[in-house]
Amino acid sequence: MNESNKKHNVRAFVALMIGFCGVGLPVTGVVNHLNEFSPVSVEGHAWHSSHNVLGVLFVVFSIWHIVLNRRPLWNYIRSKASGVPSVSREFILAGIIVASLLVVFVGHEFLAHGR
Repeated sequence: MNESNKKHNVRAFVALMIGFCGVGLPVTGVVNHLNEFSPVSVEGHAWHSSHNVLGVLFVVFSIWHIVLNRRPLWNYIRSKASGVPSVSREFILAGIIVASLLVVFVGHEFLAHGR
């Protein structure tokens, strides 16, 4: 088979972009946090806009990833729902972790900005 006729692997591209945005978001967020009290500059606006763009791209590629994997995900959910009548411990633990991180991050924003 000719190398130039290879099909583009969409799933690998989406996973790569999620990883790229997932690494870039915290980096730009930390830089924004460090530059928060400095005078307004073009560089500051560039960091803010890059953080916003990475956030939008992360959401778009995450939704695209879910759409690409909808059949295996739906089969997994159906198989778990039919066999387990109650909520699993992993689900409860994941919910507690997500809720606590949400409280910490949102609380930090309110406390850091005095609102």
